[in-house]
Amino acid sequence: MVDRAGEFRGVLPIPDRQHIGLTTYDAKDPDTAFPPIEPLLPPEGAPNVLVILLDDVGYGASSAFGGPVHTPTAERLQRDGLTYTRFHTTALCAPTRAALLSGRNHHSVGMGLITETATSAPGSCGIRPNTKAALPMTLKLNGYSTAQFGKCHEVPPWQTSPVGPFDAWPSGGGGFEHFYGFIGGENNQYFPALYEGFAPVEPDKTPEEGYHLTEDLADRAIDWVRTQKALAPDKPFFVYFAPGATHAPHHVPAEWADKYAGRFVGGWDAERESILDRQKQRQIVPQGADLTARPDAIPAWDDMDEALKPVLERQMEVYAGFLEHTDFHVGRVVDAIEAMGALENTLVYYIIGDNGASAEGTLNGAFNEMANFNGLAAIETPEFMAEVKDKFGTPEAYNHYSVGWAWAMCSPFQWTKQVASHWGGTRNGTIVHWPDGISSKGEIRSQFTHVIDVAATVLEAAGLPEPTFVNGVQQAPLEGTSMLYSFDDAAAPERHDLQYFEMAGNRGIYHKGWSAVTRHSTPWLPNEELPALDDDVWELYDGTTDWTQAHDLAAEMPEKLAELQRLWLIEAVKYNVLPIDDRRFERLNPTIAGRPQLISGNKQVLFPGMRRLSEHSVLDIKNRSFSVTAAVETAANGTTNGVVVAQGGRFGGWALYVKKGRTAFVYNLLGMREFTIEATEDIPSGSHQIRAEFAYDGGGLAKGGDVTLYHDGRPVGSGRVEQTQPMIFSADETTDIGDDYGMPVSVGYLGETRFNGRIDVVQIEVGDDDHSHLIDPEEVVRVATSRQ
Repeated sequence: MVDRAGEFRGVLPIPDRQHIGLTTYDAKDPDTAFPPIEPLLPPEGAPNVLVILLDDVGYGASSAFGGPVHTPTAERLQRDGLTYTRFHTTALCAPTRAALLSGRNHHSVGMGLITETATSAPGSCGIRPNTKAALPMTLKLNGYSTAQFGKCHEVPPWQTSPVGPFDAWPSGGGGFEHFYGFIGGENNQYFPALYEGFAPVEPDKTPEEGYHLTEDLADRAIDWVRTQKALAPDKPFFVYFAPGATHAPHHVPAEWADKYAGRFVGGWDAERESILDRQKQRQIVPQGADLTARPDAIPAWDDMDEALKPVLERQMEVYAGFLEHTDFHVGRVVDAIEAMGALENTLVYYIIGDNGASAEGTLNGAFNEMANFNGLAAIETPEFMAEVKDKFGTPEAYNHYSVGWAWAMCSPFQWTKQVASHWGGTRNGTIVHWPDGISSKGEIRSQFTHVIDVAATVLEAAGLPEPTFVNGVQQAPLEGTSMLYSFDDAAAPERHDLQYFEMAGNRGIYHKGWSAVTRHSTPWLPNEELPALDDDVWELYDGTTDWTQAHDLAAEMPEKLAELQRLWLIEAVKYNVLPIDDRRFERLNPTIAGRPQLISGNKQVLFPGMRRLSEHSVLDIKNRSFSVTAAVETAANGTTNGVVVAQGGRFGGWALYVKKGRTAFVYNLLGMREFTIEATEDIPSGSHQIRAEFAYDGGGLAKGGDVTLYHDGRPVGSGRVEQTQPMIFSADETTDIGDDYGMPVSVGYLGETRFNGRIDVVQIEVGDDDHSHLIDPEEVVRVATSRQ
């Protein structure tokens, strides 16, 4: 293959070069000659690339890393590839993904926390600078076919609407030619909100017909790869496969969860000991490694309510089935690539978790995590949990496991997701497989590596330079280190020997085997009083002898600790970490935080055909009075049916709809109770305005209110909503006009969601009795950080 562009690959797109030579008058002239048009391709031998990134999987969960969950695909890739036992992430979803795709530290690309908490500070603005182009963009402009399947949580909330801008979307500025997946932190695995490119799409079957999001994503990835190889076999692909699994809700068919029935009766303390034993047997962990102690903030298994233990066991059974199910479908993608004869020259990264396991499910776990997000977790009593135990994992639940299981799945380390200071939050098992490029098979690599190293590795493997210009903008250098040096040399000295960590004040530094860390906050303690940053207690660990961070040397070696603390500060300045921002409520307020807000004011007009609008794209009606008015044209003789406007879904929301010719309003409280108010007479035939007014009781949050229905300004019905959701309706469900996509808000209109009349316009108005200022700041931040 001729390298069409040669030395010009440092500037992307590669500049077109004008042909200089004889130009004849007549194309039939024998001297007429032009060089043939050649498709853009990367250098000869450049591999296909498959990056698999699972969600919320701790280091000790998968069997490939000594965990209790059977993951045969991971073990298969281990046997013919390399196992990296000291690979690290950022401790949180969106920051890890931004770092992975850019090859830069998360603060360098504006993702200091999640997009919903973006501020105007460069390190936390939620916007990747155009001086730091994403890896898929670089590969696409060098001749790769690029596609992403699954989760994208890197889009700022003010850019998630159908009008964009789409600079941060995968198939916009992200560099992916094809995208099929979801925008946001989590999704219902049975009723997902999906996009193909920029357009919302719906699953082609129901859960009753066997639908599950992970399987759907695998199907789409397989179809795309087959098409790509069939039509452009000489062109390598870059596929980013990022399922929503195993982020909550933990949804999986019962037969997968049932495989683990009775497996976790011993509880999380015993499970951690078993995991460490298996890790040592597999040489994933050194023989002399010690198990870290259980924090006081996590109860011992023996101290849990005996009546709750069967529920806790089922939570872990469901999670285990969810992870095995995910690994199975990852295996289908790998099998499809192999069947096409492409696996030998495919560089596969299987990153088992974008952070540590999630401890965002409360100490008792959750049947519907929306209850917890709304500060109403007390509704889920042990008695209630026992009643619904068998529904965990099904479409009827929106479940999450308890903190204790999350901690166990991070074995043998301290802490969990969000805690960037300790390895429990940031160390994730990773496997690299590339038969044509790696002669070593089934070996372990213990060099320190980090998610920012992936981009540099891919470019070196493909024989591509870091671009100096992309789309006319001069580029900042990559901040990661290629891992290629370690592929065939287990003893190679590690090259990535300095790395900072920070997440909402939890911070740490790694340097040449040593680590200094300080934990500033606890994920599941929203009401804890945070210390002043200067009062945080730092710990010191010698990684050459203490692999798990079990023995704090801070008191014995204060000079070494001070050296590393200074080094952390230097790195923090270098990479936009400062100012450290541990604010909670303030970061959720766009005005205070300094970020744009798509919808403001007290009135919003919506039109038919608008659908799948995120909660950020709709006026907030919570904790205040509001009204919704629709100009409609009805069918004759009381045959009008369907949803006029719906927000949320099965686990919380509201809707204005028409049933058998009569207006109705429904408020769904956390999927536990529906308050329905119906008109006492039909809507007359023809064009009319229907309206629902909600008069909020006031006096605080989550209060009830009176509802009045109107036809053309005339009251036709009234009723009562006893309690409301104060914080969030859904993390994945949306607002739709003329239908209710996903899981319907109400069982009252199941089967008849599409409005069969005509809608001209829908208007939402809110009153000035806003009580959102009364929201507990700790509750707000818990909601935000639990949605990534």
